[in-house]
Amino acid sequence: MSCATVLWNADLIQRYDLAGPRYTSYPTAPQFVEGYPQSEVDSAIARSNQAGRPLSLYFHIPFCDTICYYCGCNKIVTANKHRAQPYLGALHKEIALRAKQVDSHRPVHQLHWGGGTPTFISDDEKRELMRVTAEHFNLSSDDSGEYSIEIHPGGLALDSLGVLREMGFNRLSMGVQDFNPRVQMAVNRFNSVEEVTALAQRAKSEGFLSLSMDLIYGLPHQSVATMTETLQHIIALDPERLSLFNYAHMPHLFKSQKQIDESALPSAQEKLAILKSAIGQLQAAGYAYVGMDHFARPSDDLVVAQREGTLQRNFQGYATHGNCDLLAFGVSSISAVDSIFAQNYKDIPSYVNALSQGTLPVAKGLSLNQEDLLRRAVINQLICQFECDFAAISEQWQINFEQHFAQELAQLKPMINDGLILLTDHGLKVTDQGRLLIRCICMVFDEYLSPAKAAAQQSQPARYSKIL
Repeated sequence: MSCATVLWNADLIQRYDLAGPRYTSYPTAPQFVEGYPQSEVDSAIARSNQAGRPLSLYFHIPFCDTICYYCGCNKIVTANKHRAQPYLGALHKEIALRAKQVDSHRPVHQLHWGGGTPTFISDDEKRELMRVTAEHFNLSSDDSGEYSIEIHPGGLALDSLGVLREMGFNRLSMGVQDFNPRVQMAVNRFNSVEEVTALAQRAKSEGFLSLSMDLIYGLPHQSVATMTETLQHIIALDPERLSLFNYAHMPHLFKSQKQIDESALPSAQEKLAILKSAIGQLQAAGYAYVGMDHFARPSDDLVVAQREGTLQRNFQGYATHGNCDLLAFGVSSISAVDSIFAQNYKDIPSYVNALSQGTLPVAKGLSLNQEDLLRRAVINQLICQFECDFAAISEQWQINFEQHFAQELAQLKPMINDGLILLTDHGLKVTDQGRLLIRCICMVFDEYLSPAKAAAQQSQPARYSKIL
């Protein structure tokens, strides 16, 4: 029996494939409150300095040359490269303002540029942004940290990879999505096999430590056959990590998705068939299923961290440096410091205006209470390690797990009976067949999805995508 067959149970998937959060944070972003006080952020950073945890830095560069119709990111589509200059100036101001609050000795273990398309900006602008960052934060001078950047392979110059490596980036995340010309035309996203192959080969010759490729299933005109062909090309390139994301068609939230012909989308049955086939193909090629759309080579740091029980999850997905405080810069970016979340303004005018007045551009946030922190720890164990140790949680949080979560354990009984999870003498263990449905299991411990709170939000538009 193949690993893919073990993971896949059509009956359970049909029963439990609900809509729910992706849990890059807990509580999730819909719980953030407007007008979050800067004093809460300041206090959290002071506590963070006292604790001396290492840092993770995220920079959001929202510009794209063209629009990809499926995209739900905060982005600005323009062919005018000069539009980035005022934004980058504001970004430099935010770096300087935030750095004044942070102990400069704290090492930066993780750094990530996302977007948008970070490679939209020129090489000189890239170098200047990294120079300003290094001026204010304690960046690694070797490859001990995980410094990554997202790239769109369509039309990217090969020499740009050398510039990125020279700047200190050691990991690349490449958004491929699909190689089929008909699919690419339907979503306005173009990158050829030849372009991606040349970039992958150049990345290895430049000494990048890891290459991650992103694919999306459920796009218009996709089928098992088209995805199989795309994955054959991807597997031949041997990326260390690979993500297979579920396309969630939510045009009421993302205007660009209105450009997609709904009649061309694969049926729910075909979409699941694409996923099942893709999982089998990747596992046959030797990739391990990390969880939540992510696959990696068995020797990759993500798989090693999961095996050693140190894997974490944050706003960038799974992470091997989960003990960091996350400082995020740029529009819409979310910081996670000590026990608070703080999100910047989502539009550039508000973001730039705040910084022009010498204030940090925080628009929303949330202070986590003790119950939030406890439930975050439980969800993190489940989504990263696929298990939850009752004794460890009880000791750390000074509770009796079975008593504190009696209601949740009762809600889990159908899942236990259906074989998604096992109740052992030590705690909960997610079965192989439950791994694909881990979001559904985590939702049981989400206090904000309790019946009373969920009922209060019923009138609001759907916020979450289906699990598969």
